[in-house]
Amino acid sequence: MSLTQYRTLGRSGLVVSPLALGTMTFGPGMWNADGAAACAIFDAYLDAGGNFVDTADIYAGGESETLVGRFIKETGTRDRVVLASKFGFNASASPLTASQAANGNPNAGGAGAKNIHRALDASLRRLGTDYIDLYWMHIWDGVTPVEEIVQTLGDLVRAGKIRYFALSDMPAWLAMKAATLAAERGMAGPIAMQVEYSLVARDVEAEHLPAAKEAGMAVIPWSPLAGGFLTGKYRRGDTANRGRLSGANPFGDSKFTDRNWEILDMLVSVATEIGRPAAQVALAWAMARPGVTSTLIGARSLPQLASNIAATDITLTLDQMDRLDAVSASAMGFSASLAQPMIRRMVFGGNDVAGWSETRPLDRSRMPVPRGA
Repeated sequence: MSLTQYRTLGRSGLVVSPLALGTMTFGPGMWNADGAAACAIFDAYLDAGGNFVDTADIYAGGESETLVGRFIKETGTRDRVVLASKFGFNASASPLTASQAANGNPNAGGAGAKNIHRALDASLRRLGTDYIDLYWMHIWDGVTPVEEIVQTLGDLVRAGKIRYFALSDMPAWLAMKAATLAAERGMAGPIAMQVEYSLVARDVEAEHLPAAKEAGMAVIPWSPLAGGFLTGKYRRGDTANRGRLSGANPFGDSKFTDRNWEILDMLVSVATEIGRPAAQVALAWAMARPGVTSTLIGARSLPQLASNIAATDITLTLDQMDRLDAVSASAMGFSASLAQPMIRRMVFGGNDVAGWSETRPLDRSRMPVPRGA
């Protein structure tokens, strides 16, 4: 695989690379790349054949969008680049700054029509363009009706201000309802979902991935390296001063669990077998998951970017995938249990029956036993 092994994003005609360049690291910040470093990363990604660039209005207080827009203009690559941005977090009281504690404008955030129009116009100005290829709802606000979200974003597609829209960090039912409403109304619908998905975060397999498959939506994992945990640079009992997870970060210390250390041990074992860094193997696993179309990567240096891209060269064996799957399997919830072979045999008189979208009957001998089963 390479960055030029393009694929369509969900059930759409939008063609993207298997790795998307996330630009949360572009702009000021302790773990970020300054303008010159960000420009070098952007150029190297495009030189390697990549075409999918992901930013957001909240990243570096909007500076990420400004830099991305400048790089696209300087390289004359607007038609080539699939430009994605996001709305949802509050512009007047950002959760990424100390001003979050202040009383911000509630209509400067969320998924309501008023904020979507405000956020899009601001993003277009910073990006220096008159349209965005893929516009993400960054996070569901928990209150805006799905009907309003679909209507507003569908209208923006018809107006030509965005080409497609997609959903990030939302309940699976909401994504499915949005897709259904759009289909029934003959409107543009969501073509992808962006969710945290990695060896140590597989709970989305229970509801989100099946919903995405049914609705024709691509899956784009964010944080496939679990905030750096899956790079192997952290040690059990010694996590201080080793990287982003050592200090203040969105995950807190939630990645440092006994279960995750066991997963990391297996990851390092597989990486040692093939002579590649653990981070590359973790990315190769994510890219090989059913339903995953493009995987978000971030970098604050050229070596980090090169290492991430190198993961496209890795093809894990069936045995290696099985071992990684088994050690990282999530505890089975109610919905997932309904799809197990035992239940299906109870329904079909003791017979193994494959559905139309399954390539073969369920092979009980090769299915890892989920934790808690």
